[in-house]
Amino acid sequence: MNNKYLTISQINEYVKMRIDSDANLKKIFLKGEISNFKNHTRGHLYFTLKDDNSRLSAVMFSSSAVNLKFTPEDGMNVLVEGRLSCYPAQGTYQIYVDKMEMDGLGNLYLEYEKLKKKLSEEGLFDELRKKPIPKYPSKIGIVTASTGAAIKDILSTIKRRYPICETILFPSLVQGAGAAPDIVKQINKAQEYDLDILIVGRGGGSIEDLWAFNEEIVARAIFESKIPVISAVGHEVDFTIADYVADLRAPTPTGAAEMAVPVLSEVITSIENLKIRLRENILKTLKQSELRFNKVKDSFILSNPLAMYEVKEEKLNNYINVLNKYINDILVEKRHKLNIDLNSLKLLNPVNIMEKGYSLVKVKDKIISKAEDLNVGEKIDIKLHKGEVIAEVKEIK
Repeated sequence: MNNKYLTISQINEYVKMRIDSDANLKKIFLKGEISNFKNHTRGHLYFTLKDDNSRLSAVMFSSSAVNLKFTPEDGMNVLVEGRLSCYPAQGTYQIYVDKMEMDGLGNLYLEYEKLKKKLSEEGLFDELRKKPIPKYPSKIGIVTASTGAAIKDILSTIKRRYPICETILFPSLVQGAGAAPDIVKQINKAQEYDLDILIVGRGGGSIEDLWAFNEEIVARAIFESKIPVISAVGHEVDFTIADYVADLRAPTPTGAAEMAVPVLSEVITSIENLKIRLRENILKTLKQSELRFNKVKDSFILSNPLAMYEVKEEKLNNYINVLNKYINDILVEKRHKLNIDLNSLKLLNPVNIMEKGYSLVKVKDKIISKAEDLNVGEKIDIKLHKGEVIAEVKEIK
């Protein structure tokens, strides 16, 4: 047997050993584009990393994949950390990925979307919570860098449009690691001043340059501001978290100044127009009042005031006559009924009957109407029309 020939397995194992023993390959950092991505049912990820000229197989086991903050897809540019080794069964070398994140802007975008979703769910973007922007401010605060185009544009625009407005600058860092805390500090400082509006922003730049305005602490400081806030970050196409939280979003710093103040000349013109309209309305009201006054003044009643009372007195006399007639009619009716009742009573009165010669016989206050109700020898009381007679019954027939 010729021992100089090796098996495929032997050479692949040897290559694996040499690669695994190389300290430079035990921890490597690569960047590339994902292709041929496959998500195994057990949670392992298999894909290819490529650049313009080369490809490299990659695998990320489920124990590492569970820590990913995004879902890998073909075409994504990623940064990976892992070790290089050989897979003997196929004689290929590949990178075993321990960590992976999106390259450059991808990570920032993920952070941006995550915070945007969180704050939106908390209600920091709700329109009902936004404070109205005063139409005619007298004092405006500005949180931005003390140098640069943004502050110059804001100040020149306010001075040109509404020079009677006072401005106070709260100089702040607007870029870099310390920018977000400094912006928050200046926003909180502005709360101590009697401001009508607070403009917070900076000029244009890359997403990294504008990132301080995507920080959560800045968003919450804007939301908690008692002063209405206009955000003015970057260019018209740039949208930051600060824009969503602010009471009003301006496309540019210049736009913020234009939204914050009116044009003084237009205000003056408007006031003059209102004065003209007010004068016209006053004159119209006075004219109408004068016409009504003259109409009342020339009326028949005012020129002949007694005529009003004569009419009333005539009506009163008519009412009195009607009432007297009504009362007389009632009296006549009542007298007639009274006479009828008296006549009826008179006919029924037994005293009147006795005037005709009739008498009333009683025994112990009991009226006797039949002879058989009497007893011989019984005393009877005979009441006549005039006087009474006491008699004794001698005989009963």
